[in-house]
Amino acid sequence: MVEEWLIDAAREYNLNSLANRDSYAAVLLMPIETMDTILDWTFSSLPDEILVGMDPNSAKSNPDETIEAYSGSGIKDHLFAGQGFVLGQPHFVNRGNSEEVHHVPEEWVDGLFAQERGVRGGRFTHWLHTHPNAPAIPSEADADAAQWTEGIDMILGIHFFNKRHSSWLRSFGINDKTEPNPIGRTKTGHTILGLEMIGFHRTGFGVNLVITDENGNAIE
Repeated sequence: MVEEWLIDAAREYNLNSLANRDSYAAVLLMPIETMDTILDWTFSSLPDEILVGMDPNSAKSNPDETIEAYSGSGIKDHLFAGQGFVLGQPHFVNRGNSEEVHHVPEEWVDGLFAQERGVRGGRFTHWLHTHPNAPAIPSEADADAAQWTEGIDMILGIHFFNKRHSSWLRSFGINDKTEPNPIGRTKTGHTILGLEMIGFHRTGFGVNLVITDENGNAIE
């Protein structure tokens, strides 16, 4: 069950997506249950980033009313693979940092990955990776990896506070007893201060990500 704080955050995120729809070349719909799952994986994997692969759900076409509402003046058809369908189930691919990557055990993926499929060795249409306590800004390496992506690449930036490891906050003048404007709390006890997510195509076009229910209707 998705917690109320995440539903509220999704509403606020979608309002921003709606207001800025003219900045994007396409729309991609992500069910809120997918976001919830990715957040659980994120906090179970700290301090590492995680990489998640997703395919379009071919059984669920985008609702026309959602796409019309969130499409801007510069919308482009046939920009990426899977355009026109709600995102399918997320798949945990690996976790790591700038020096080391911990791959999911081979028996979990059952031969889905191969070297000829690009720098990630994967078969998924869309990719998402996380930036724990960092902004959702693509690096040069992210742009290079996107060249192998048939769909789009996404980055999820999660800003959080953990009372068990909060001594560093004192240097920024934040008292342990006053958490700065939290929006919610995870099952692992981390306080969420903010979420930001971007989507981009390998050509550099931005993609408008919209958080939806399981059928692709925007959370509003």
